[in-house]
Formats: sequence, structure tokens, C-alpha cells
Amino acid sequence: MPATVPGLGGYQSRWRTPDHHALAETVATFFTREVMPREEEFAAQGHTDRALYHHAGALGLLGLSVPEEFGGGGGDFSHEAVLFEQQTYAGDASLGLAVHSGIVTGYLTAYGTDEQKRAYLPGLCSGELVGAIAMSEPSGGSDLQSMRTWARPDGDALLVNGAKTFITNGRLADLLLLAVKTDRDEGAAGISLLVCDLRDDPPGFRRGRTLHKIGLQANDTAELFFDDLRVPADAVLGGVPGQGFFQMMQQLPQERLVIAVGAVAAMERALALTTAYTKERHAFGKPLYAQQNTRFTLAECAALVRTGRTFLDDCVERHLAGELDLPTAAMAKFHLTESQCTVIDRCLQLFGGYGYMTEYPIARMYADARAQKIYGGTNEIMKELLARAL
Repeated sequence: MPATVPGLGGYQSRWRTPDHHALAETVATFFTREVMPREEEFAAQGHTDRALYHHAGALGLLGLSVPEEFGGGGGDFSHEAVLFEQQTYAGDASLGLAVHSGIVTGYLTAYGTDEQKRAYLPGLCSGELVGAIAMSEPSGGSDLQSMRTWARPDGDALLVNGAKTFITNGRLADLLLLAVKTDRDEGAAGISLLVCDLRDDPPGFRRGRTLHKIGLQANDTAELFFDDLRVPADAVLGGVPGQGFFQMMQQLPQERLVIAVGAVAAMERALALTTAYTKERHAFGKPLYAQQNTRFTLAECAALVRTGRTFLDDCVERHLAGELDLPTAAMAKFHLTESQCTVIDRCLQLFGGYGYMTEYPIARMYADARAQKIYGGTNEIMKELLARAL
């Protein structure tokens, strides 16, 4: 796929600059040369290799929005968006960069104490550390207030007990932002985020299964278990207990915008792949593209892609200005992921039987897309959030 947005009529996002185009070329080259040739290997083992985080860090592709004083690129969310777009255009679903750079570094930059920032941000930006965040639990995914994982004081430390599941980067993570109850008698006000250093798998911490999924098979997703895991009392993100729910609510718009970026990029890739295929593939003596049904289907997909892109661009611009509100972010997440699944389904149909074969990218895109409507808060919850604001 090209390093620029494969839009119609040369459309370009207003927020993109020559700097973004240069970054896109670097990211595209990294995925084309370093990652995609090993796609089948990563899918078979259920995770990528740690060395690729080092390679990405050496190229300056991690922590693009982290201040330079902490080892980052000194950019903003728009630079992260280019990274996620190019990863999707390349077809990679192995590296958990959206969590590592789009979420974990964002929390640390926004809320970490100076000591926490200096201890962990440079390693996340260099790729020495792999980051993850753990919210979902076996007994409840999106219902954060009912979480059961908790931390109790023990001298100058906290002892953590509980379990988390569906954790992206869970197998490889060295640094974990862990949502826990530090006050079990409180609801949202009793939630804290802990900055947990998991290097060398400390006592009381255990990684469970690498989870096998219908899509995103090369993406590291695991269970995590805590049995009196001992962490320093100053591991609370920001240093003040009880702020976790507020921190998550403040960061969730960006997390959902990250998902929306991937959704639009996937639609753009699906449309480009399918348009090219239908012009090459012949049926009934002429290219599929010459069939009216094919052209109408592609036209409908193109409309969803363009309107999705312009809506996304508006959200990115609002976010850069500090004006992206929770209902709009929720709308972007559910609407654009629903559109993603619709577009990819229609595109797959135009491939016929070949669209169901995993050797064709459209088949893998179809399976990968389904999770987009679940993680980051299910689309049903997103609709509820939007409805409350009407």
C-alpha cells in the first residue's frame, strides 16, 4: 500500500504536513521490510518478536507524542495517527503499537509523576520496554466500576490480587498499567492505576494463556494473574490513590480515536485492494469492474470511506485542539468500526470464493475487523454514552 492516504481524487487530511508524509514513508518501509515478511510466523506463535520493538524504537517510531526530554519524538497525536494508519495499510496486526504508544505512553505523559516518567518513558520510546494496560477482567469487561482486582497496603508497599484478561501485549509486557481497587468500599472513587514493573516476572505475578482468537492472530493477547504481587506504594500513577477512574475517563476519548483511526485506514485499504482486484479478475468475458453491481458496490463503499475519513479528520483536529468530547469520541468509535465491518464484508463478497481464503488479505481483514466493535468499550456502550448526551 502507498505511504499516503489512498483516498479518492487526491484527498488529503488537512492536519497532514510534509513532516507527516516523511514519517509515513519511514513507517511504511519498516513494516514492509521488517514485519510483514514474518506475518505467518507471528500468526503461528500468537505474538510478535520483542526485537521489533527495539527496531521501531531505533527508528524513532515509538513515543512519537512523548516530550523529547523523556526520550520521545516531541510530536502530538497526529504523528501517532500516521503510525497507526501505516501499520494498517501494511496489513500488520502483530505489533501492539496502539496500546504501547497510543495509550500507555499517553497515560504516563499525562499523569505520571516526574519519577515515573523518567523511570519508564525512555524505555518505552526506545523499545527496551513493552507497555500494556490491564482493565478487563474475566467477570466483566467494560464494567470498570465492578472490577475485583484489588491492592491492599502492606507496610511501604501494596499487595495486588486478582486477574485480568484480553490484555494486548500481555505476553511481552515489561510495564503494565494495572487498574485495581485501592478502596473496595468505594465505586469509581476507589479505583487506582498502578505502574507495575514486570521485568523478570516478579513473585506474585503470572502470565496465563496466550489467547487464541478468530482474528488478530499474530497479536499478543493474554491472561494475567496476581497473587500478592508486591509493588511499591509510590507505584500509584500520579502518586494519589483513587484517581484511576478519572484518569481512564480522561484518556478514553484518545483510546477510542486510536480505534477509529484503524477503522478508517482498514476501510481505505479494503477499497483499494478490492478495486484493483475487480479490474484484474474476469468473469463472463469481462473484468468484474465492468459489472454494474460491482461498480455500485464499490461506489457505496467509497462513500462510506470518504465520509468516514472526513469525520475522523474532524475528530483528530478537535483532539489536537483539546476539544474532543466523550460523546463525539464514542460516536467515532462505534460508527466507524461499524462502517469498517460493512465495507470489508462488501469487499470480501466481490472476491467471491477467494475472499474466504486466508491467503488473501481481505479474508484476514474480515476476521480482524470484528474485534473493533468490542474492545475499547463495546459499541453498545458507546451508543449509550452518546444517547445520554442527546
